[in-house]
Amino acid sequence: MNNNQKGMRYPSIDQLADKTSSKYRLVMAVAKRALEIDESQTTYMEHPSNKKSIGLALEEINEDKVLIK
Repeated sequence: MNNNQKGMRYPSIDQLADKTSSKYRLVMAVAKRALEIDESQTTYMEHPSNKKSIGLALEEINEDKVLIK
């Protein structure tokens, strides 16, 4: 097992809770951004911790690279 793992999903929902007032809005934003990442194969993160599009979208939102309206 890799000791550098940050749990099942980084960042956690607790870290993202203050990014929007609604968990539904957060889920929708992550899903939309993940689809954009899948289509474009690009991310705003220079050294992401995740490899999959959902994880990348979560990281981008956590780091304020993507803002939720």
